[in-house]
Amino acid sequence: MKILKDILYKVALTEVIGETDIPVTEVHFDSRNITPGGLFIAVKGGRTDGHRFIDTCITQGAVAVICEHIPEETRAGITYLRVKNSAEALGIVASNFFNQPSEKLKLVGVTGTNGKTTTATLLFKLFRELGYRAGLISTVRNQIIDEELSAAYTTPDALELNRLLAKMAAEGCTHCFMEVSSHAIVQRRIAGLTFTGAIFTNITHDHLDFHQTFDEYIKAKKKFFDDLSSSSFALVNKDDPHGTVMLQNTRAKKKTFALKSAADFTCKIMENVLTGLVLNINGKELYTKLIGAFNAYNLLGIYAAAVLLGEDKEEVLKNISKLNAVEGRFQYIKAPNGTIGIVDYAHTPDALENVLDTLNEVRTANERIITIVGCGGNRDRTKRPIMAAIACRKSDKVILTSDNPRLEEPEAIIGEMEKGITPAMKAKTVSITDRREAISAACQIANKGDIILLAGKGHEKYQEIKGVKYSFDDMEVLTENLKNIQN
Repeated sequence: MKILKDILYKVALTEVIGETDIPVTEVHFDSRNITPGGLFIAVKGGRTDGHRFIDTCITQGAVAVICEHIPEETRAGITYLRVKNSAEALGIVASNFFNQPSEKLKLVGVTGTNGKTTTATLLFKLFRELGYRAGLISTVRNQIIDEELSAAYTTPDALELNRLLAKMAAEGCTHCFMEVSSHAIVQRRIAGLTFTGAIFTNITHDHLDFHQTFDEYIKAKKKFFDDLSSSSFALVNKDDPHGTVMLQNTRAKKKTFALKSAADFTCKIMENVLTGLVLNINGKELYTKLIGAFNAYNLLGIYAAAVLLGEDKEEVLKNISKLNAVEGRFQYIKAPNGTIGIVDYAHTPDALENVLDTLNEVRTANERIITIVGCGGNRDRTKRPIMAAIACRKSDKVILTSDNPRLEEPEAIIGEMEKGITPAMKAKTVSITDRREAISAACQIANKGDIILLAGKGHEKYQEIKGVKYSFDDMEVLTENLKNIQN
């Protein structure tokens, strides 16, 4: 239980009706969760407006309401608090309600189109190797030291986020590494949090169904850095043309990393093969089990972040060499006959191109690359033909299939992908709607030593069709089929 005025600290109020020196038992923005003594924050969402449920919440026992528009008829004994942005207020109130948990540990946020999950997860694993009690908030999972929790979203809502951070602090965590999605930034889910540091990986074509334009997408990422304090660090990939844009208005300490440019932290790829990378980071050589130039960027980023967090450079390098690939990110499996299967979350044009470029770099002249790829339903449609074209240009065989069609017809999605295929590409391409059948077909046509790339879903353990999530694990299905290869 908290006193209302205490959890309003730093909330920009424009109007107050009623008392603020009253107890509040809980905070909610979902009207279905309100119980007597609660504070309801009316947030305007993409599908519904919380202001519609203010009276319902008061009837259920809410004693106070934060909103952008106070109802024309107010009720006696209820406190109404008007703000310009309810979502922003929710983040700040949530932080106050849980006693500012982000200030009790070193919180590092990772944003960018690709590499967020890998960077955040590897940082978590690295700091566990270094002996710290740490937390992770990611697309794949949320983790508090050794306890794994499921993750429904890349960045949880403000209440769940602060609840997680409070639990981490209570269990003695000193660090937390979290993915920060562009949606979360725009929707103010991270409002009220204190970040020790922020990392920018890259930005490419994605989420235009939400942001509408690429410029708005860039602005969303940039806001994360604009809001950092002077005591934080802002670490960006300088090789990305938008990296320095992120630093333009930030008050944080500006740091850069790069493979191709002069930067504070630099890296050179000495060797890149299917068994791993040999890197030279700031003059020091190390071997790592991860594969590909994109992972060289990820590893350089985590090295830089660890150093900026005060860790010893030699210890960081030594422990980076122990790290394994993140689930669903370039996961590697080998069939008895030598055929190689790769499962990767690549669901954007840039990510798919990066993975295929890596496979083309590390293969010899004899192996073929067989790519299985689809596109998600009810998401950015403009990338569908682009991804099909990339797959065809950089693969020997391509199977277009279903990803998570959601509420769309999978055949219609595949049809839009096919628009990116030129007549010359059609000979190497086939469309198989059923994802399980597509995987089976790829394994049947694979010869000894061929490389099968299964792209798009990565770590996901389901396939969403017509609003229902069916059990489906890419790695599990691919592994089973690879066992049966006869070639």
